[in-house]
Amino acid sequence: MAVVISLGGSMINGTGSVDRAFLREFREIVLKSKEKMGIVTGGGKVAREYASAAREFCGNNYVADEVAIAATKLNAALAASLLRGAAHPGVFHDFTKAAAALGKHDVVVMGGTIPGITTDTDAVLLAEAIGAERLVNLSNVDGIYDSDPKKNPSAKMFSRMSHAQLAKMAQESDQRMPGTNFVFDSVACKLAARCGMELHFVGGKNLKELGNAIKGKRHSGTVVSTE
Repeated sequence: MAVVISLGGSMINGTGSVDRAFLREFREIVLKSKEKMGIVTGGGKVAREYASAAREFCGNNYVADEVAIAATKLNAALAASLLRGAAHPGVFHDFTKAAAALGKHDVVVMGGTIPGITTDTDAVLLAEAIGAERLVNLSNVDGIYDSDPKKNPSAKMFSRMSHAQLAKMAQESDQRMPGTNFVFDSVACKLAARCGMELHFVGGKNLKELGNAIKGKRHSGTVVSTE
């Protein structure tokens, strides 16, 4: 079995400093799972700030996307160093090559790939390429809510939802702007739905939930499936 983790940049560096304690615990969970693993890192706050600055400087969203992608690759390089020994030492830019590398390595790492898509889409494409059984989205939000829990204390979290429900929510929030933040990329939603990819959304505050999600066990986050 193979699993892909979409690792939010906010978990790697959400405050301006690398969260070393989180990353060490993350490494233990990944290695303990003994699964073939693809990890796609987001850019988080760094990518958003740099993309915003690039857009302000040159007024070009393509360039802003490229700047944001560079931030994701920096996080990917850090993740590869974190898992050195188990992971291929490089950061992949090609899904086919990443899939092939899993024949010799337990973990492959990617950042963003091309302007216009987010690492959500990259993660789903990698999951398809390696034949992953599920994709785990790990971020600073512990699931999918009916509204932004940071702004609405009464927001309710879904324990389960369909691909169609997730796609509808994503379509309402995904403006395709570089560095913006939304529940899940609308393109990624459609790609996951077409192959019936099971999606698990969990928060990084309690990494036991990540271990459960990797194995497909019950957890306190949100599961998205065709059912």
